Amino acid sequence: MPDTKKRRFKIFKWIAGILLIAFLMLAGLAWFLNIKSRPLLTAQIKTLLYKSTDSLYTITFSKVSTNVLTGSATLQNVKITADTNRYQQLVALKRAPNNLYTVTLKKLVVKHFHPINLYREKKLQIEEILFDKPEVYMVNRQLDFNENPAPRLIQSPYTFISKSLKEFSIKKILFRDASFNYVNKNVNKFNIFSIDDLNITLVDLLVDSTSFEDSTRLYLLKDVLINLKNYNYKTRDSMYNIKLDQLDFRASTGRLSVNKFALEPLYDEMKFGAVAGYARDRFNILMNDISLNGINLPLYISKQELRAKEMAIANGFVAVFNNNGLPKQEKESRIGKYPHQLLQKLAAPILVDKLLLKDVDVSYALYNKESEQRGKISFEKTSGTISNVTNINMVKATKPIMEANLTSYLMGQGKLDVDFKFNLTANTGDFSYTGELQNFNARVLNQITKPLGLVRINRGNVDKLKFDFKADDFGSKGTVDFSYFDLSVALMKNDPTKDHLVKRGLISFLANALIINSENPGPDGNFISAKINYVRPENTSFFSMIWKTLFLGVKYSVGITEEKQTEIREHIAKFKAMRASHNLRKRQRLERRQRKELKQKNERR
Repeated sequence: MPDTKKRRFKIFKWIAGILLIAFLMLAGLAWFLNIKSRPLLTAQIKTLLYKSTDSLYTITFSKVSTNVLTGSATLQNVKITADTNRYQQLVALKRAPNNLYTVTLKKLVVKHFHPINLYREKKLQIEEILFDKPEVYMVNRQLDFNENPAPRLIQSPYTFISKSLKEFSIKKILFRDASFNYVNKNVNKFNIFSIDDLNITLVDLLVDSTSFEDSTRLYLLKDVLINLKNYNYKTRDSMYNIKLDQLDFRASTGRLSVNKFALEPLYDEMKFGAVAGYARDRFNILMNDISLNGINLPLYISKQELRAKEMAIANGFVAVFNNNGLPKQEKESRIGKYPHQLLQKLAAPILVDKLLLKDVDVSYALYNKESEQRGKISFEKTSGTISNVTNINMVKATKPIMEANLTSYLMGQGKLDVDFKFNLTANTGDFSYTGELQNFNARVLNQITKPLGLVRINRGNVDKLKFDFKADDFGSKGTVDFSYFDLSVALMKNDPTKDHLVKRGLISFLANALIINSENPGPDGNFISAKINYVRPENTSFFSMIWKTLFLGVKYSVGITEEKQTEIREHIAKFKAMRASHNLRKRQRLERRQRKELKQKNERR
């Protein structure tokens, strides 16, 4: 029995010794391979980047550490830079790209690079490369020879690595929490655009003898994923915050989605204009569920030209407010600032074939100094399509018109169908707008007619409001056909002793008796069609001009013309003269009575 125990103990010692020796041999081999793999990996990385970019980019790093057992490596203090001298050579050869990059980061991690395959088969296969919190600096300069570029590289990168490698592949390249800075050198004054906390994933990069011909790959990649969780940016005038929540993009589908976009004023309605120092339009915009489909990523990368087949926006609002109690900025001209004109002034080329709107509320509000109240007109649940949204000259040459066909509900009630046609090539901002508003109670307009026009609608029913206008920078001409019946109004005024508008009794009576047409067509069957020729003041905005032309059409249709207003002013003047004469005679009688009473009193004394 003791001999058996002794024999087992000897066997255990031999096994333990063999395992220890094997472990030491493996550890030594791993150490040796680690030491040997570092210069090889370093050389391969530097050579690969240099050759595959046509000698344009170089990579430097302070230290590389490897682990052959896990197939991982870490590069410290990494910097990827472009050789400016080589860039000028490529420009002369007409092979230079439009974009130059500088990438810096503290650490670059390479995971599972399969060193055995690299030694035996000359295949550098990497599972993952992680750029942790990199800073990317991109400079864009449009070069003429890159116009209408080929959809893929002119020469396969494999030709640059074929002498040293049979294959180079990376399953995933991750940019996490990247800081991205974009410089546009195509304008006189360089603009820098910055984004932080950007995540980019490049999927399945493959460079071999066949990948260049693979039509399913984009720049040798199977896919590109971009994610931005939150983006906040204060505008240069410090009047707004731009916010973007959860942006996701996938290149293989060309689809970009945004959960929420907001343009938030930093001041409330009344304070906004006061801070600006004049009566300035205040925009408050919120758009949910935004998506773009069919984005051409290679075109955007090479030329910063955003092209999409379709864009959809659902569930949002656009609210515009102006405090007319503040002075106008006389030097500010709104000429050249219609929506389609501002689109042409965007620095970035853009084309959206079709823009779909669904359930977007649009409102325009004004504060009237005379009434000391706020009037508002709203168009709720606006839906429809806008086509050919572009500022690209080549597109405009064949398709110069941007069309908008929209359906909305005035004050949430009357259905409004409106069509806009914007001439994108006209120097004077030409556009037209036609529409039809049907079946609503006229009293809903009190939200805007009372505070802004000092007119209260007592009753009235609208059958139809049709309009047709042609407009440009200098004004708008057209017609308004307003069909209604049983209309009665009251003219209002501001009473400083009260906190609300009060009715002007006599003038309201005269207005209904002498001016207001209670129905159109009238009792005689004649229909009044209002002809409008509105001359636009230079500081009038797009929304304001459209509102004023329609309001003038409604006023003229109900009889509030310049002639009728002159007539009622004459009646008021006659009434005032009669009342003044009556008061004078009354005062004279009172004075005679007082003199008579005084005389009688003196005689009794």
